[in-house]
Amino acid sequence: MNFEEAMAYLYSRLPVFHNIGHRAYKPGLETTRAFCKRLGDPHLAYPTIHVAGTNGKGSVSNMLAAILQQAGYRTGLYTSPHLKDFNERIRVNGIPVPGDFVASFVETHQAYLEEINPSFFEATVAMAFDFFRQEQVDIAVIEVGLGGRLDSTNVIEPVVSVITNIGLDHTRQLGETLTLIAGEKGGIIKPGVPVVVSERQDDEIPGVLESIAGERGAPLFYGADYGRVVAGTFSEGLLHLDIERNNNDKYTNTVSVSLDLSGNYQKKNVLGVLSVVDRLKESGWQIPDTAVGEALATVTRLTGFKGRWTRLMERPFVVADTAHNLPGLRGTLEQFMTVPSAQRHFVLGFVSDKDISAMLGLLPRDAKYYFCAPSNTRAMPSLELLAKAESVGLIGTAFSDVNEALEHALAVAAPEDSIYIGGSTFVVADLHLL
Repeated sequence: MNFEEAMAYLYSRLPVFHNIGHRAYKPGLETTRAFCKRLGDPHLAYPTIHVAGTNGKGSVSNMLAAILQQAGYRTGLYTSPHLKDFNERIRVNGIPVPGDFVASFVETHQAYLEEINPSFFEATVAMAFDFFRQEQVDIAVIEVGLGGRLDSTNVIEPVVSVITNIGLDHTRQLGETLTLIAGEKGGIIKPGVPVVVSERQDDEIPGVLESIAGERGAPLFYGADYGRVVAGTFSEGLLHLDIERNNNDKYTNTVSVSLDLSGNYQKKNVLGVLSVVDRLKESGWQIPDTAVGEALATVTRLTGFKGRWTRLMERPFVVADTAHNLPGLRGTLEQFMTVPSAQRHFVLGFVSDKDISAMLGLLPRDAKYYFCAPSNTRAMPSLELLAKAESVGLIGTAFSDVNEALEHALAVAAPEDSIYIGGSTFVVADLHLL
């Protein structure tokens, strides 16, 4: 079995969430635990960091992996979904898992896969754990797939848990309220294990998380415990931030960092990351400040991370972002609307199992729209999206895919204009320019 055959087998045999949505969601840890036991519990062979959240967990996972890698640790990184190739999900020091390992893993365990019938995600989580053990990583950063409490990744015993933020997304699987979703994501909090929450949100969420942490004796920290961002500028492809350190609620000792992940929403994510670094240092990990600074400025090079406020052109200004829910899109649009522009253009596509009405309500009526469908079985047809958009006053044209839509946007746009590409991770994944 070669890599292509192995992937064809996994995609055809196992339910894949990014293709069929809710029908592939398999909550619970029993199957993953059984698979890991068969493998000799590889996830217990190295320390881990567990990262959950509605938005930002991919950015935080990649920033932490880059920092640990730059500090000299052999670092595993598991994230999902992938943008271009499956191998992106499983990396060691930024290098994707080799196709030969994937093929060997599937061939070796094919009979067992057919016996236990895992989801695609359960199988790939076990694969990642096994690969990290084979590669003898010093530590692995593990991103939650969906939720937390019942997510397959929740079999690990991390040295630090991270929750970036909580918003209304995947409500069919996690619950219709922020309180219910917070309870699910708070399920990654382990007894006695420090947990860092990147954002202290002004609602019922802190109470839920603090209650879970208190019951489990887990020290809880907020990104604000590290400090506050007091200034931010963008130049030479980097977001430059000045952060005042929090010293018993007195802000002193300004720290300056530069991020190549330059979306404004990273201001919240980076405080959580720096708080995690403090927790690691307290438990004996050697992470020099120079390594932190160098890593944050080169995350995309170190880990191969793409798709978060990725600038593709300057004249016209073209940016792509994978924000795909209401709070995520609100954040990216706020930044996009600050970009100097004679005329704004939006190249957008969505999946069909999301209620996009609130997201469409965020969009400006005076922009030009180019609607498309991602190459995904969950895709909302572009003509259906066009009809939904027109019903709320957004005027545009439907195209078959994002590349055709972008081609037309570029043909219309003047050098002084700006173009936003997004709506779905899968739309950004289809871009030829990325």
